[in-house]
Amino acid sequence: MTFQIHAIPAADLAVLRTAPDRVTATGGEPLRCCLRDARPGDVITLANYTPELPDGTPYRETGAVFVHSEPCAGSESDRYPAEWLRRPQVLRAYDARGWIHPVTTVHDGSDPESVIEQQLADPGVAWIHSRNIAYGCYMFTITRAEDQ
Repeated sequence: MTFQIHAIPAADLAVLRTAPDRVTATGGEPLRCCLRDARPGDVITLANYTPELPDGTPYRETGAVFVHSEPCAGSESDRYPAEWLRRPQVLRAYDARGWIHPVTTVHDGSDPESVIEQQLADPGVAWIHSRNIAYGCYMFTITRAEDQ
């Protein structure tokens, strides 16, 4: 694999967990702290998050994300989240300026890893954000393995 998946950084999670919007999960809410779906009964927080992009980019966005309300073990892998493998997503590629790159695409959920590999093969792609196809919410960041 030539890429790495990144959940929301721990320092950002600490801030997000101070948001007042705590709820009891019904199950299926996508958790950006551990990159899996919430289980029924999990205590989770819905907060606004702005994923990292270069200063001055016109594409900086803030949107809602779910995280565990208390610290969790985090993502168990730097691979594509297993529970989300068959879920269609937008793979929004960015160049080094933080502008959306033309290889941005929607994948159908059948083989996101191949789509990511193809996107990162373009030298103009600096990183990729996976986003929810229906709501547009940030899911996680993808970088080349050597860019860790």
